[in-house]
Amino acid sequence: MAEDAKAKGAAPHTCYVLSFSIIMLSTSLHNPNIQDKPPFKRFVSMNRGINNGSDLPEDQLRNLFDSIKSEPFSIPEDDGNDLTHTFFNPDREGWLLKLGGRVKTWKRRWFILTDNCLYYFEFTTDKEPRGIIPLENLSVQKVDDPRKPFCLELYNLSCRGQKIKACKTDGNGRVVEGKHESYRISAANAEERDQWIEAIRASITRIPFYDLVSSRKKKIASKQ
Repeated sequence: MAEDAKAKGAAPHTCYVLSFSIIMLSTSLHNPNIQDKPPFKRFVSMNRGINNGSDLPEDQLRNLFDSIKSEPFSIPEDDGNDLTHTFFNPDREGWLLKLGGRVKTWKRRWFILTDNCLYYFEFTTDKEPRGIIPLENLSVQKVDDPRKPFCLELYNLSCRGQKIKACKTDGNGRVVEGKHESYRISAANAEERDQWIEAIRASITRIPFYDLVSSRKKKIASKQ
């Protein structure tokens, strides 16, 4: 698991990015609607350079790949359902406009709210999310934006000016950290915006995302 990287001296942000790629891998390998399963080489490519510009040992990635392939990721204290299938029963889903972090352009994304995380996809048919925003210690509010109506904003009230811990895939398919100090999102109308705010507020957690991921089945970790 990701704690293996931590034990071997990887940077803290490396463990966070690796956690994201593990969820993406589990989604791709165990989603029954995906016929074209990603090979090990794809998992290696996703994680190129995530350890302060260096690669993680390939044997470590192989152990992670094999463990996820043999048993789907499960969140702590779950009811036996793996994380993959929660995409089929989300708390909320729908099209929204998201403002970019580095390049300030609005892009239409399909959002899924589930497991205390906000996932977004470029298309509803995508095999993997383009990004994950863990709702860890975040706040959400209604905001006015001169460019788009019906906006909401995700932000960290206690750490204004710092990047929110989130990850996405870049144009080369590699997993990278997000660039957002806040996330500004536009809905189609005021009612939809308010419904998203209410749903997100109910999903905000104080449990660190890394802890949620690293609490995966202990028997998987013990096999490595």
